Amino acid sequence: MLNSVLIVAAGRGHRLGGEIPKQFIPVGGICSLRRVVDAFLALDAVDLLRVVIHPDDQILCGEALAGIDDARLLAPVHGGATRAQSVRLGLESFCQTDTGKILIHDAARPFIPADVIAAVLSALDEAQGAFAALPVVDALWSADNSHAIAPVSRDGLWRAQTPQGFHFKAILAAHRDHDGEAHDDVAVARAAGMDVRIIEGAEANFKITTAADLERAQAELLRLEASARPG
Repeated sequence: MLNSVLIVAAGRGHRLGGEIPKQFIPVGGICSLRRVVDAFLALDAVDLLRVVIHPDDQILCGEALAGIDDARLLAPVHGGATRAQSVRLGLESFCQTDTGKILIHDAARPFIPADVIAAVLSALDEAQGAFAALPVVDALWSADNSHAIAPVSRDGLWRAQTPQGFHFKAILAAHRDHDGEAHDDVAVARAAGMDVRIIEGAEANFKITTAADLERAQAELLRLEASARPG
């Protein structure tokens, strides 16, 4: 059975603005989508990888992934009107493969650590699903507009990240049965009764959503480059 990866890159990135979707905006000269694809293809444990894109982004995707000579990279497929629809269409495209486990990752999370990917894959040996997340450590408050109302317990609360991994046939069936949108693929899996484990993620694995996130990505890139220098 194969370990496959689906990169979700069909979003339009309205909150960031700009002329092109955020996953194609260069960060240090290389767009987020390319950084994500390179990160997964760097791992021997990954057998197949496919990107699901918006129909209007065929040229952008081709430019982003140009020069990759790796048989594991499959041709992109087009997504739907919502993220859930795009994921389902992406999953359907793996039906003719021998996929046993599948990881679903946001194209706008360019700095996914290899050890987090490996940990999610490993967790699927014991559970139907697993995903990267970070515990909530800040104080939480409910509010009415800008007025604080009451504290909210943070016990047992986690900030979900991707990759979110699943047994392929189980998550495909869950998406086929799911009606409407979902916060993420864990929500679809849990609605179908799947057992899903939490794996500790990484602060560097943030999602580029706003202009401030883009600045943070530039800073993270500088940090990674500095840590890679000898001495």
